Amino acid sequence: MNNFITQLTVPTPFEVGDVHVYLLKGDMLTLVDAGVKTDEARESVIAQLSELGYKPIDIEQIILTHHHPDHTGLIEEFPRMQHLTAHENVASWLTRNKSFKNENEQFFDAFYYQTGIPENSHYAFSKLMDTFQFAGSGSLTAKIQEGDMLPGHPEFKVIETKGHAQTHLSFFREKDGLFIGGDHLIKHISPNPMIEAPMNEAEDRPKPMLDYRNSLKKCLGLGITNVFPGHGEIFSDAADLINKRLISQEKRANKVYHLLREKASTPFELCMKLFPKHYEKQLNLTISETVGQLDYLFDMGMVDYSMENGIMVYDAK
Repeated sequence: MNNFITQLTVPTPFEVGDVHVYLLKGDMLTLVDAGVKTDEARESVIAQLSELGYKPIDIEQIILTHHHPDHTGLIEEFPRMQHLTAHENVASWLTRNKSFKNENEQFFDAFYYQTGIPENSHYAFSKLMDTFQFAGSGSLTAKIQEGDMLPGHPEFKVIETKGHAQTHLSFFREKDGLFIGGDHLIKHISPNPMIEAPMNEAEDRPKPMLDYRNSLKKCLGLGITNVFPGHGEIFSDAADLINKRLISQEKRANKVYHLLREKASTPFELCMKLFPKHYEKQLNLTISETVGQLDYLFDMGMVDYSMENGIMVYDAK
């Protein structure tokens, strides 16, 4: 482990398992990400900081890779933290005020209907928001974007890596290729590009699968040597992994295409075929994956859709 960056591994209540937090030494003592909001996670972080000779009061800044609960949970636990730094759109996810929740609920109600999800399954939005009981609350003090240098750590450049989340940022040190990747690059699992409401109601729905592919291709050109991920092991074969991820996604999309050649279908009908054992318990994940493949096929000109009673029906060209 480099002496300026130390990985802390924090338990979570989620299926993904442990999440990593990184302690960065520089002009400020910084944590990249903040685990999940549970007593077990808090005790784990405090114990690991103690082993390194630090206390929570020593942390001056937290930088977030994205807004998901397992990365923001403990932001309120550091009494001398002066800077909370992230993509500007993380702010709404940290405050989660009534209008933000209402806008998200309206978006997902419409999205579930348009994708053909039965009304008795619209509980999925509530399940999604329930996970934010494990998220931290607060206000950003600094906003960062593509091309910025990390405050307190100017050797790291901010890389926008939308896909898994629309707020996702990664941090790249050009001199040695070190990449702090959050949930963008993980060796043992492929991050799910999650459907999200647009931050501006007037905008079109984000297309996270297309964003994810573009972010992967961007990373191919960086010269990444070592990836410090949000989950799983630190690894060095980034280019190989990226190419495998791109090919794997194309194979999954090809499966969807062949299903549509057999029969025109709604996204939900495809979701049930693709994930027969998982769609009921993990509807947000599985419908996000399904719609992501359809977005890719539509972008490639391989499928089209029509609206039937307000529901999207896709067919192969």
